[in-house]
Amino acid sequence: MNSKLDIKKVERISKALSDPYRIEIIEAIQKKCDWLPCSSVVEMFDLAQSTVSHHMKQLIDADLITVEKDGRNAKYKVNKEVFSEYIQFLKRFE
Repeated sequence: MNSKLDIKKVERISKALSDPYRIEIIEAIQKKCDWLPCSSVVEMFDLAQSTVSHHMKQLIDADLITVEKDGRNAKYKVNKEVFSEYIQFLKRFE
């Protein structure tokens, strides 16, 4: 990965990862190894649909997950490229 993250993107990613529910959501999506429907994400957590939507928006804005919409339905996938770039950024501090 030669692409570098700017400091604002690092900040957005770090902020998105600062919530335990968001980390759990990412883990749930990652376990599926493919696209996970929004309805499945809502069913996995004891949270209101609006709260799940808020968490998903934070993850999408940080580019940690990608969304594919089909009409009113949405499905999500982990953006491995951005995670790799973020990990490379953090490795500078080893």
